[in-house]
Amino acid sequence: MAVATSPSIDKTDEQKAITEMVRQFADEQILPNAEHYDHEDSFPEPIVEQMKELGLFGTTIPEEYGGMGLDLTTYAMIVEELSRGWISISGIVNTHFIGSYLLMKFGSEEQKQKYLPKMATGEIRAAFSLSEPELGSDVQAIKTAAKKDGEHYVINGQKMWVTNGLRAGLVFVLVKTDPDADPRYKGMTCFIAEKEPGAHENTGDYAGFTVPPQLKKMGYKGVESTELVFDGYRCPAENILGGEEAGLNKGFSQMMDALEVGRVNVAARGVGIAQRALELALRYSQERKTFGRPIAQHQAIQFKLADMATQVEAARLLTIRAARLKDAGERSDLEAGMAKLFASEAGRFCVEESFRIHGGYGYSKEYEIERLYRDAPLLLIGEGTSEIQKMVIGKKLLERHRI
Repeated sequence: MAVATSPSIDKTDEQKAITEMVRQFADEQILPNAEHYDHEDSFPEPIVEQMKELGLFGTTIPEEYGGMGLDLTTYAMIVEELSRGWISISGIVNTHFIGSYLLMKFGSEEQKQKYLPKMATGEIRAAFSLSEPELGSDVQAIKTAAKKDGEHYVINGQKMWVTNGLRAGLVFVLVKTDPDADPRYKGMTCFIAEKEPGAHENTGDYAGFTVPPQLKKMGYKGVESTELVFDGYRCPAENILGGEEAGLNKGFSQMMDALEVGRVNVAARGVGIAQRALELALRYSQERKTFGRPIAQHQAIQFKLADMATQVEAARLLTIRAARLKDAGERSDLEAGMAKLFASEAGRFCVEESFRIHGGYGYSKEYEIERLYRDAPLLLIGEGTSEIQKMVIGKKLLERHRI
């Protein structure tokens, strides 16, 4: 049973065609296979290969570099459809999307020419890395550092929670290059760290770059989350994002800009998982009978369905608004934070309500809602926790309404 995307959101003919294509892909390829890959915690290689063929890794990359050249709003719609199938699939695309965004906005022309065409086809996939083992949301406290040595920078340190950390060929990594900078964020640089996709121990030009075994997680399986260890890894100075002259010590603002679009992405994932939870609840409540009639006819269940549908709709509208503001070149930090906060919480709420509607069967791995119940919490912490979002929203509100 499919529930149509809200008709209150105007879509162009192109957006309609693309989202219908991705929805069909989710229905035919992702949903029937997600349980297998989730159970095995194995990478969904066949699905990813089909995503390459559909051009989904080059969605927002300009046509001149081999991509589709679509805007953030259309991308958010695609992410919703992929996440409706399985949020791990959208995770495989998301870090890649953030990497391509960083290149498109801040990269030198040489860097764009070198990486974007291969990224558009999915031949090279990207990851990005901020977190470290001893810090979470306090990005300014990073310890991973780089020191200049001739034409290279030598990077030492450890990163944490890197989605696609093993299979990526590029990692956009934020490191400290000026330990004496005050404030601290002015001493950070984003490097484009190259590595061998799929290699735990890198050699040759990539020596000193190690990817430990992937972290075992409650949900969000199939896509790897890893640590990264830099031990004397030599990164060419030309691989500073934007080039050494333009990009040295500019990494913090670059990464924060990328997180803004990342939050729109996580919001879209929240909408997708909430949408799927609603669909499952609508189907099950009409099939399951108690006291001689479908449970959907009981007012208690209808109240749950009403709350779920309202949250899905509101989350979708907030997400699309944030994306459209960004596409229009307007400030969207406040709106992106609101969308991420509300949509991730809506995802959790709708999944839990659907779980309750399923009753005891919701606890069984035979029903899809069990997987959603393990996946939804990721959205509450990824790209900044709900508490961090509230801090950002409060700060931005006061900035905009200063007396």
